[in-house]
Amino acid sequence: MIRVEGHTNLFRDEKTGAIINDDSSGYIAYQQAKTKKQMERAELDSMKKEITEIKDMLAKIAEKIT
Repeated sequence: MIRVEGHTNLFRDEKTGAIINDDSSGYIAYQQAKTKKQMERAELDSMKKEITEIKDMLAKIAEKIT
């Protein structure tokens, strides 16, 4: 593989001409950030669902009181 000029982690495959990124620590950090974001999104969706359920319960209680 041939190192891409001006980039420490990029290489060009001689057979295909493809650019290959050899930065494994950067890729791991990307995967971890993506997983964290997915977990935060799932938690937010769960909280939204719980709030909707609480609002529905409050509406039912208000109906019974009046």
